[in-house]
Amino acid sequence: MSTKPKHAKLLDNGASQGTSADTAQNTAAGGNAQGTAPNAVAHTSQGAAGQGAAGQGVAGQGAAGQGAAAGTSPFSRTQAEGYHKRRKRVFRKQVVVRSLLGVLAAVFVAAVVGAGIWYASVQAQLNNSQVITAELRQTLQEPSAPSDPYYVLLLGTDGRPGETEYRADSIILARVDPIHKRVTMLSIPRDTRVLWKGSYMKINAVHYYDGANGMVQAVNELCGVHIAHYAEVNFDGLAGITDALGGVTVNVEQYMRDTENFSDVVELYPGVQKLNGAQALFFTRVRYAFADSDYTRMRHQRTFIKAMIAQILNTGDPVAIANIVNSTARMVITDLSVSDIISLGTQMIGMNTDKDIYTAYVPSEGTEIDGQSYVIADKDALAKMMKVIEAGDDPSSLNGQTDAEANAEAAEKSSEESSESSNSSSRQ
Repeated sequence: MSTKPKHAKLLDNGASQGTSADTAQNTAAGGNAQGTAPNAVAHTSQGAAGQGAAGQGVAGQGAAGQGAAAGTSPFSRTQAEGYHKRRKRVFRKQVVVRSLLGVLAAVFVAAVVGAGIWYASVQAQLNNSQVITAELRQTLQEPSAPSDPYYVLLLGTDGRPGETEYRADSIILARVDPIHKRVTMLSIPRDTRVLWKGSYMKINAVHYYDGANGMVQAVNELCGVHIAHYAEVNFDGLAGITDALGGVTVNVEQYMRDTENFSDVVELYPGVQKLNGAQALFFTRVRYAFADSDYTRMRHQRTFIKAMIAQILNTGDPVAIANIVNSTARMVITDLSVSDIISLGTQMIGMNTDKDIYTAYVPSEGTEIDGQSYVIADKDALAKMMKVIEAGDDPSSLNGQTDAEANAEAAEKSSEESSESSNSSSRQ
């Protein structure tokens, strides 16, 4: 048994805490003959955390702990400097991550705010309060179920920006069936005679006296329907929309010319061609160049709208449709919201525009009453046609001649006239 004095042991313990790395290695090997092991054990039990007999020091798989093996205290300057370096690296990483998150959050907020501003701006242009009044919204009736087909009144007007009294130049009642991707367009002659508030007048004059709300009511009464939505575009707007689309490709079935009522574009030649805004305006408005006047013009309007729908839907891209809405909003007035229009366009993507856009006009004939020219609707024939339309079927055969048949006949006649003119010129 050792008889070393108590104060000597305390000195040995002090020496053990300052033992060099070599001493620690000897300790790990099981100690040496000079008593290093007892000193290391004593150091371990007092200093580093262990899983051995002391329970508070560093675990040792020999006689000494890991703190002794490393040769430095966990509270030494070296350890402290390493700790602070690690903390700095972690801090820098946190700063970078937080900065990136901040930038992303700012971009997201800016995008949301920007989208909100865009939506509000476009919506305000579409829902012109001078036209889309509270009275009109009360007259419009949504379908019973969101999936049900519904009617939209489409007007082309001669109004100018700022004007509140103007006439409807073209009138089309459209039945829209998003579920079956089908649209039916029924043209109503602008000179159709109607009884409005106790007086007989042309239906297009109703707009002059009672605006959009009056037109919706007049068409509801004439056709026996409940119109759900309303949209109008003036002449300048039609040209603007056409140019915004980069032109609209149409098959012009016959030669047409009118130098008395037009000055920009005064003629079009037959053939498939892309019409710009001015040409589109001429194509859809000229009527005195034709024997049946307004009926051919109405057919051209349906032909143009059909071509426009096909061109828009052929993009097959909701984003492209949204861009079209953005670029044409100032040219169209409607009660529909931006989301309504984009949703409808998206629903109709994939529509077969050749087969599933039906076209017709109100069965009628022209006459003169008290020196005034009118178009008189055949009410019985119209009622029969509306039943076909309401059923989702094609009403075009009830006109005696479909648009396709009328276009083919006009094309043939135009070709014959062109040949005769050519032969006459060659003879001269």
